[in-house]
Amino acid sequence: MDKKRIVDRIYDYGLALYIVAAVVMLIIPLPDWLLDILLAMDMSLSFVIMFTAMFAQDVLEMSFFPTILLFTTIFRIALNVSSTRLILTQGSAGQVITVFGSFVGGGDLIVGAIVYVILIIVQLMVINKGSERVAEVSARFTLDAMPGKQMAIDADLNTGAITDQEARARREKIQEEASFFGAMDGATKYVKGDATAGLIITAVNLLGGIAMGVLRRGMDVNAAIDTYSILTMGDGLVSSIPSLMISMSTGILVTKGSKEADFGHVLINQLFGMPKTLYLVGGVVAGLGILSPLPTVLYVTFGAGFILLGRVASRTIEEVKTETEVATPEEQQAEEIRQPENVTSLLQVDPIELEFGYGIIPLADVNQGGDLLDRVVMIRRQVALELGTVVPIIRLRDNIQLNPNQYIIKIKGIQVSDGEILFDHYMAMNPGHVEDEITGIPTFEPSFHLPAIWITEGQRERAESLGYTVVDPPSIIATHLTEIIREHIAELMTRQDVQNLVDNLKENNPALVDELVPKLMSLGEIEKVLQNLLREGVSIRDLVTIFETLADFAPSTRDPDILTEYVRQSLKRAISSKYFAVGETTSVVTLDPKVEQEILSSVKQTETGAYLTLDPARTKSILNAVGEQVQKLEEAGKQAIIMASPIVRMYFKKMTEDYYKDLVVISYNEVEPNIELQSVGMVTA
Repeated sequence: MDKKRIVDRIYDYGLALYIVAAVVMLIIPLPDWLLDILLAMDMSLSFVIMFTAMFAQDVLEMSFFPTILLFTTIFRIALNVSSTRLILTQGSAGQVITVFGSFVGGGDLIVGAIVYVILIIVQLMVINKGSERVAEVSARFTLDAMPGKQMAIDADLNTGAITDQEARARREKIQEEASFFGAMDGATKYVKGDATAGLIITAVNLLGGIAMGVLRRGMDVNAAIDTYSILTMGDGLVSSIPSLMISMSTGILVTKGSKEADFGHVLINQLFGMPKTLYLVGGVVAGLGILSPLPTVLYVTFGAGFILLGRVASRTIEEVKTETEVATPEEQQAEEIRQPENVTSLLQVDPIELEFGYGIIPLADVNQGGDLLDRVVMIRRQVALELGTVVPIIRLRDNIQLNPNQYIIKIKGIQVSDGEILFDHYMAMNPGHVEDEITGIPTFEPSFHLPAIWITEGQRERAESLGYTVVDPPSIIATHLTEIIREHIAELMTRQDVQNLVDNLKENNPALVDELVPKLMSLGEIEKVLQNLLREGVSIRDLVTIFETLADFAPSTRDPDILTEYVRQSLKRAISSKYFAVGETTSVVTLDPKVEQEILSSVKQTETGAYLTLDPARTKSILNAVGEQVQKLEEAGKQAIIMASPIVRMYFKKMTEDYYKDLVVISYNEVEPNIELQSVGMVTA
């Protein structure tokens, strides 16, 4: 058995012993000397929890805090029961309780009672009530923000900004935070109940002690009051002070939760893994033993023990750091030394990059007759005319690490696609009606992943005569790059791009721009609307119409998604001309009204936007039905278009966009009256 497993087992047994001790104290009477030890340990543990909560940089560093609250509450109540038993049966409860009653309470019933009541009021009415409210609000907002955070992670993952492993780690952290704050919302009731129980136990001790002294021990009333009032106040104070510190820890933590590790190991490390905390606790506990009438040997021993634990923890951390530094390769350190001091240029990320192997360099070299640079310029012009937005500068560079005929396309420094070409060959694709075959090298067209073959220059004329679509290598790269830009154009738009569009529009429409920006909408809000349009391939060239619509509806709603739907309806002529032809009947699929109502009823509105709370099984059923209808349209050679009600369109599009990227979802209000549609199916599930 290795050392780690032994330590983990010790931690588990230690926690089990802690809980068993609490249960035993409820049943078996304790001697007063043992009660003193346990009370000192309880106070020390309260200091540990409070200081750890103070120095924790993230709430998940104490993800087991709700469990800690439960354990400490049970243990403290068990101590109350044990002290009550000693007070009522023996008329004494050890040195700790006696000192607290006489020293802290001044040996006077009235003074002790006032101090105790003040502590209870501070704990119940100030600290605990505030902590309970903060925990409740934190739990609510954390749960409400989960869909937005999940969508942000999915967006980063889809754009290649993060890896699958990073996305998985972020999702786990979100779930842990939601679990932590949800548990804290209920765990604050432990502290509140602990204070209430302590108040009741104190009253029972006082009344029961006086009764026991008068009726069983033959004491007069005044003597009984003097004796049992000191013990009662001492018992109340010695339990309320740790409870107060736990309440403070709760408030600290919820105003600033589980890990994949052994429970005992994680919990002990979270409590005793910070040297600064252990040094402070040791100093405080030892100081109490020296500067107060508390048992000096006991408290100094506990203080020294915590200081020793802090030293051990500090030494362990230093060893880990040393091992990490030793593990760093010397070559890497030397390379860092050789790097120039000015590395600002390395921090810049190009929005779009096209990297290619040395075999493709002639296509980009003007001196060798390459026209790839001219094609890139044409791509930017084409996208500007088609979508109404300016494509950022496309950076072309060669990369000797790539295969000679390979090229890759990067968006914001992350590779999103790649392809390979044969420099002296042409790509021939069968449009579907060619029966005669020609020989060549099988491949796939990189933009749409269609089957194709590489043919030589001598085969080009015959292939074209047979009906094949023949494309040269520069056109292949240009087409692939164009499709990638169309796919990512929404995320390539920045606030500066929006500002440039606003400035251009303001030259001829100053009144419109002044009304909208920034009085009704900020640049960021306008950016989100424009990105929503571009994400579905809707042109934003008609900025006047877009801004007019935003100026009309922005006073009533600031939701970018809803504003996008209003803009789409204003742009229905452009949308209709893109997907439908006048004088022709277009086959479409409709959405079952029952499904629409089900989707609409599952919409959850939050401060960060709206999202669907549809049951996963139900969502899968609807997506399967969509897949069947899409397949029917594609088999018939038709574009997959689904018609939906205006209020449902955006939610249905969000639900399906990750599964059917080419699916077009249009509302009835986005279709011109002269367009003829024919429903050939219905999405129902």
